Formats: sequence, structure tokens, C-alpha cells
Amino acid sequence: MAARPDTLASSRLRRLAQRSAAEREAVAERCDLCGEPIASEHRHLLDLSTRELLCSCRACSLLFDRDAASAGHYRLVPDRRLRIDDFALDDLAWEELRLPVDLAFFFRGSQAGRVMAYYPSPMGATESLLGLDAWQLLEERNPVLLTLEDDVEALLVNHARGARRHWIVPIEDCFTLVGVIRMHWKGLTGGKDVWEEIGGFCDRLDRRARAADRHGARRTTAASADAALDGR
Repeated sequence: MAARPDTLASSRLRRLAQRSAAEREAVAERCDLCGEPIASEHRHLLDLSTRELLCSCRACSLLFDRDAASAGHYRLVPDRRLRIDDFALDDLAWEELRLPVDLAFFFRGSQAGRVMAYYPSPMGATESLLGLDAWQLLEERNPVLLTLEDDVEALLVNHARGARRHWIVPIEDCFTLVGVIRMHWKGLTGGKDVWEEIGGFCDRLDRRARAADRHGARRTTAASADAALDGR
């Protein structure tokens, strides 16, 4: 097991996670590239050399929506969020991924040339050695993983306390979760507050995410299917 301190979560997101809602509203966010004021809801760019997230206005987001615009230095973080309810990852497959905890995220690092696994901890995001064969088998069982954008999209897995929740998310969501855990963790097991915060984060993510199957196809619930039939 190789572990190293967090180099992923940006200092900007950590500071924002520690502010109250009122304080966040009072802080005027600006684009980190051009300095223009931006709304509280905005896109981010990932600096591939530092793994730092940069806040971006709409104009800069459009500019860097193409890799050629920054010679590969920055990548626009997508806003795709998928909730994969039928994700194929049983307990044995999870053990083969060699993760010491039950909450982790995975992304394909273009500079490292491999899939990387991290888990949130009180010290930040910690890297875990990932078995290549285990990941390849996971891709075979869940073809949606082949659609992950390098560096900026991740598989987020929550198997903690009996949960079985899996999402495809922008990498910024993983950074946010790291910040939440760092801020609320107490003692050896985290304490009640941190697990409530993790649960709230996952519930909010469920509401934002689109339901999809492990192949990436849109899933239709029984309620939405009935509504569609009624509207024919």
C-alpha cells in the first residue's frame, strides 16, 4: 500500500467548504483566468500540472472546451453526473481493488498513464495502489467506465456502512467530498457529524445525477415510464 498526502483537493475548494452559507454568498467569486465576476454556480478548469481546480467564467469555459486551446495544460471539468444503480461490484471485487476503506474514487490520469485510486481521509485524499487486472475486470463488467474523460471524470464509490452507491461524477465532486470529510472528521471513527455530512452529500448527488445503467444507457423508473405513456 502506497499512500501520500492530498495533492488533489484545491485550496480554494477547501476554503469554500469551511465557510458558512452566508459567508459564501458574501464572497464575490471571480474567474481565475480573466478575473471577471462569476456566479456561485460555475464551471471549473483542471490544471494538469498541479491538479488544482480553477474557477472559470462562461467565456473561458467555452474557450477551453477544446484541448488544443491550452496545449493540454488545462482541461474543462464536465458536468455529467450519472447514478449507476446496477453497477457490478461485489464484495470480492471490491477487496481485489486493495482499498483500505469503503469510500473511494477512481480516475484515469493522462500524465501517469493509468487509472488512479484515492480515498478521502482526515488528512486529505490518499492514493492507494490499484490492481490493474481488477480494474480491467471492472471495466468489462461496467462498460460505462470506458467513457470516463481522462483526469476530469471519476467513478465515485460509497460502500461505507452497508451502502452500495456508485456514480460517474466531475472530479470536482470528489474534491468537495474530501473537503467535507477533512472539515468534519473527529476522533478515530469520524464521529456522528461527519457521517451525516457524507450522507447528505450522497443524497444531494443522487438528486443531481441522471439515472443510468452500467452500460451508460439512461434508466427509466416505473413512475417516469407511466408518465411518458400518459403523455402519448
